[in-house]
Amino acid sequence: MAEAQNWPSFRGPRASGLADGTNPPVQWDTEKGVNIKWKTTIPGLAHSSPVVWGNRLFVTTAASDDPNPYLRHGLFGDGDEAQDFKLKHQWKVYCLDKRTGKILWEKVSHEGIPKLRRHIKSTHANSTPATDGKYVVAFFGSEGLYCYDMGGKLLWKQDVGFLDLGAFNVRELQWGAGSSPIIYKNLVIIQNDARNGSFIVAFDINTGREVWRTKRDELPSWGTPTVYEGKGRAEVIANGTNLIAGYDPMTGKELWRLKGNSLITCPTPIIAHDLIFVTSGYRPIKPIYAIRAGATGDISLEAGRESNEFIAWSKMKGGPYQPTPLAYGDYLYTNSNNGVLGCYNARTGELIYEQRIAGRGGSYSASPVAADGKLYLTSEDGDIFVVKTGPKYELLATNRMGEVLMATPAISDGMIFVRGRNHLFAIAENKAGKK
Repeated sequence: MAEAQNWPSFRGPRASGLADGTNPPVQWDTEKGVNIKWKTTIPGLAHSSPVVWGNRLFVTTAASDDPNPYLRHGLFGDGDEAQDFKLKHQWKVYCLDKRTGKILWEKVSHEGIPKLRRHIKSTHANSTPATDGKYVVAFFGSEGLYCYDMGGKLLWKQDVGFLDLGAFNVRELQWGAGSSPIIYKNLVIIQNDARNGSFIVAFDINTGREVWRTKRDELPSWGTPTVYEGKGRAEVIANGTNLIAGYDPMTGKELWRLKGNSLITCPTPIIAHDLIFVTSGYRPIKPIYAIRAGATGDISLEAGRESNEFIAWSKMKGGPYQPTPLAYGDYLYTNSNNGVLGCYNARTGELIYEQRIAGRGGSYSASPVAADGKLYLTSEDGDIFVVKTGPKYELLATNRMGEVLMATPAISDGMIFVRGRNHLFAIAENKAGKK
């Protein structure tokens, strides 16, 4: 319950996406103001999600001289770059009062011409910030890592170098960074998989000093690492094309590795039932792995096998391309980028159902979140669908937000915070017509 009130990093505590005990609304109406507590304009363009600690909400953005930067959403395979790479940008961090939507402070972390171009479906501020209630860290890829106190004072910054992320098969195409920072104890951990010099690194959150750095033989990736704390040890899990790997979060030492993943890895690893679920969905293979905690060495599957000592079960199809999966109760849910919701027995991998969301699917980049027996599924077209959890698909509500939605929502104290193309919304129970 205490954890449910804070949503400290991408997809909340340990990227679980869960906030039971908060009872957020099932239905709302943005036009009439029904269950819309507040709506605040956030300038610029960003896909980063909001994070929450106490009564403060933090969000990042990148604002250029273009008041209406180009963004294309929907299902398409083009790898084209946006043409705003010659424009001056400001990379900003905002702090809002989560109860009122009032902006308490805004800080410019960096100003200048982007060092890396972006995909037409991407932005220059994709990485979600992280907070532990004392510090707020914001990562802007090649523009650096920044640490503030809760009042907005810049405490330190780190230049992580030029991170060349883009198409694996067309080196000229640059798409932008997407992995988000996480905070574990006194460390800020960031995964940086690029075309050259990939690595995972940890900085001391108090000083900004680099504590450890581990090289990764990787292609560009966009997923966020996750820390699992078990009885015997902790391990930080990083998704990747060449290797899914576990590391000691305090030293960076590799603990285990798993080969057999797809290209362009985006989903973040999640934890449930002492299993680590890692997925990816770029064709031709779309794997789902359920990895037992405590693995050591090379745990890759032999040809024709679906399990071994450290892999409870696996599938070579069904993994989502962009959205991170979600485990709730006995079930693992996957949401494909074309709107097919899959429900699996989390312990065995048995497929329970597959269903096109609302009977029509759609385009999805945001990851599902859940609270009190309800899944919230956010489409790029601006709809948030509410589906009942459990072994039977049941659509409870369709809520139209009125603008493009690419970011994953946050949940805290019965409120859902939704980042749209132009606004940040707070959804909570209120009286009809009240805004």
